[in-house]
Amino acid sequence: MPLKPLARGKSRLAAAVGEALRPRLALAFALDTVAAALACPAVRDVAVVTSDPLAGAELAALGARVVPDSPGAGLNAALAHGARRVRESGPPPPVAALNADLPALRPADLARVLAAAGAFPRAFLADAAGIGTTFLSALPGRDLNPRFGGPSRAAHGASGAAEILLDGVDSVRRDVDTGPDLRAALRLGVGPATAALRGVLEPVQGH
Repeated sequence: MPLKPLARGKSRLAAAVGEALRPRLALAFALDTVAAALACPAVRDVAVVTSDPLAGAELAALGARVVPDSPGAGLNAALAHGARRVRESGPPPPVAALNADLPALRPADLARVLAAAGAFPRAFLADAAGIGTTFLSALPGRDLNPRFGGPSRAAHGASGAAEILLDGVDSVRRDVDTGPDLRAALRLGVGPATAALRGVLEPVQGH
């Protein structure tokens, strides 16, 4: 799971929530995403690739493994680095990349996606907009080969990854980049860290 420094994360949300709240939301989203992933019985370990000290400390306290973003070369480099670190000791496990901005993530939905992904050497799940990607997996012996950013649904398909076609896993598809995304996540029901900010988010919910 990749996480930008909080000072730079979720820049497109600033127009909807204000600059002061934006980094707090970025951290809350990550906390809720990690907590839900750790609660999924199909997940053995959660590694977060980040060099943000506050986020690293809070996510480690939840039980995540924090991997410093030593490449510092963007999202896909961070994900490839994280996958290598996870696989560097012992037999290589299957790995999956998950966005860190899924505050409505439900463990049962993630378990369904992981089960479906296991049928393919590499697999991905499109985001709610149908343009990007929120999940990418690779079985042992296969590189993750992430192509996140922009129209990544098409990029992952062109790279040979199979698209996971599942209904009823909206919580895994609902990443949050904009005000409308946030309102949709709040309607789905967000985790406790994001819910704790509900009072200051009321103006966003009302539009």
